Amino acid sequence: MTEPDWSYRGDYIRSRSLRKGSEGENDIEPAWANEAYTDESAIVFRPDPASASGQSDRTIGWSETAGLVVTVITTTEGTKVWGVNAWKSNGSDVRRYERGS
Repeated sequence: MTEPDWSYRGDYIRSRSLRKGSEGENDIEPAWANEAYTDESAIVFRPDPASASGQSDRTIGWSETAGLVVTVITTTEGTKVWGVNAWKSNGSDVRRYERGS
C-alpha cells in the first residue's frame, strides 16, 4: 500500500496544538499518520463524509508508535496519495474503529 506523501502538509499536522491553541490537542507526526493509514484494521470512508468537495478520503487506524487511533485525511491525484490532515481520533471515530465499521 502506498503511504501518503506529507511533503506539503507534514508541518501542518505537527503543529496542531499551536493552531488550535489547546493543550488537549495532539501534534501528529507524519510517520504516525502513515501507520494509521496502513493499519490492516483501518476503517476507510471514500469519500470522507465530512468532505465538502467529495475529493478526500478518511482513514481511521491505529498508530503503534503514537499509541492511539489517528484519523487521516488524504486525497489522490492519479497514483499519488497526498496527506492532507491528521489528528488524534475523537470518541466517535475511535468507536467506529473498535466496531470495525
